[in-house]
Amino acid sequence: MKVTVERAALLKSLGHVHRVVERRNTIPILSNVLLRAEGGTLRLRATDLDLEVTETLPADVALEGATTVPAYVIYDIIRKLPDGAQISLESAQDGAQVVIRAGRSRFTLQALPESDFPDLAAGELPHTFTVQAAEFKKLIDKTQFAISTEETRYYLNGIYFHAFENDGTVKLRAVATDGHRLARVEMDSPSGAQDIPGVIVPRKAVTEIHKLLDGIDGEAQVELSANKIRLTAGTVVLTSKLIDGTFPDYQRVIPQGNDKRLVVDRAEFATAVDRVSTISSERGRAVKLSLTEGRMTLSVTNPDSGSATEELEVEYDSAPLDIGFNARYLLDIAAQLDGDTAVLLLADPGSPTLIQDREGAAALYVLMPMRV
Repeated sequence: MKVTVERAALLKSLGHVHRVVERRNTIPILSNVLLRAEGGTLRLRATDLDLEVTETLPADVALEGATTVPAYVIYDIIRKLPDGAQISLESAQDGAQVVIRAGRSRFTLQALPESDFPDLAAGELPHTFTVQAAEFKKLIDKTQFAISTEETRYYLNGIYFHAFENDGTVKLRAVATDGHRLARVEMDSPSGAQDIPGVIVPRKAVTEIHKLLDGIDGEAQVELSANKIRLTAGTVVLTSKLIDGTFPDYQRVIPQGNDKRLVVDRAEFATAVDRVSTISSERGRAVKLSLTEGRMTLSVTNPDSGSATEELEVEYDSAPLDIGFNARYLLDIAAQLDGDTAVLLLADPGSPTLIQDREGAAALYVLMPMRV
């Protein structure tokens, strides 16, 4: 293999694919990125056996062929080469080494044969739809913070995507929960997504899809089966296994009868929560909201370091209520709201609270209270 490619294009492509590679690997080939030069293009591929990312970029191919080199090493080399450099990649006749040349720089990397590189065969992906990249990214943006990190409940370690019909309109919905909070966001269903199976996309794939969609202005194509997802955005193709499990019936935890309505300025509320939680212990981080007509008092008491209170004017005309929440969770949800206000629908100190930027909004959050 002998190929010449422009540094900026190669660095961008390596930036997409090398993140998939785990830094610690017991299988040496999984530390490598596959380079394949053919037909005026250089294709890069990396995998961790659950997730695979492929990117194709234009290249001057003098000799077609394929090899694999350590992903993080080649990424660091290309990153440190001067901007605008033309980079030559050449594999030795025996395939044991790859030589990288740029200007007066020359690097020799140990290579492993292409034949050892695993292929994450996707099989049939019967459901295909095209979605605006910005809209799909927004679904992920507003839900991924609530993905559980608890490995024992593995079926919560991702975002649940499914289609549902509401008043004759089909919606695509994304849901994530860690048992303490729940995020549910929806958008009008793209054509072709009406009949998709409910699927749980794992956290690592969600993170990579989010990063890939960041630089895409137009559309992305999504292909699905019951156990795989493939996303094509520009020249990048990401394929991932799905979580094999059943997502819980999340509708059961969304409260229906919360009759106490609190409306507060979102930015004021977030900064007040942030200020008073400075006092709280890192472990608990509980902030108490004391509600009376037209007023909310936020308070934190920490036996080790003291106490803090702050008052806000709010819209509230129900019975007085004291309720506690994890300050970090409140701030996470406030950061996701688009509007100037936050609407909290409450029931009692022990029941889940509903949070939106306005009633009927596409994004809805449920937060479990804490004992204070």
